[in-house]
Amino acid sequence: MKRKTAKEMLAESFRELAEKKPVDKITVQDIIDNCGYSKTTFYRSFKDKYDLMVWAYIRRQKEIMDQMDEPDYEWKTTLLEGAFMFDEQKDYLKNLLLHMTGYESFSKYMKQRHFEALRKCVLDASGEKELDIKTEMYVRTYCQGTVDLICDWIMGVYEVSPEELAEVFENCLPIPLHKYLL
Repeated sequence: MKRKTAKEMLAESFRELAEKKPVDKITVQDIIDNCGYSKTTFYRSFKDKYDLMVWAYIRRQKEIMDQMDEPDYEWKTTLLEGAFMFDEQKDYLKNLLLHMTGYESFSKYMKQRHFEALRKCVLDASGEKELDIKTEMYVRTYCQGTVDLICDWIMGVYEVSPEELAEVFENCLPIPLHKYLL
């Protein structure tokens, strides 16, 4: 049986609280009171609650992206699992978008994280150490567009299933990236 780490427990505590109140109103004291840890444990793990949010987001995204190294794992599966992850955390992510120093703050962060992850996938697939400027621009454009769409979907602008969202992501992949991801 694998026990959860202090970081995982603190992140779970934060997520529980974020389901009930705006994230900008949640304090470190609230987080530790909710899970029974001390401030020392919190600050040994994270700089602040924003560092905790970033860690939790990166961790979940990494779990999905790491599966791409498995044989026969398809880009389409990555997109679908990502859409389901966003669906599972929709209320929590909506709270982050609405109350984390503005919508643009978390959205901008997501764009950079997605860019870094996709850039790594393309580099791994190409065997190159650096991407040429045009390929990097395709990666950045794709990530910016998909993150904006994810944010709109989380906020309820589009009422589609995670499967339909993943299908749109797959169909919007720039043609020059197909050889690396499809």
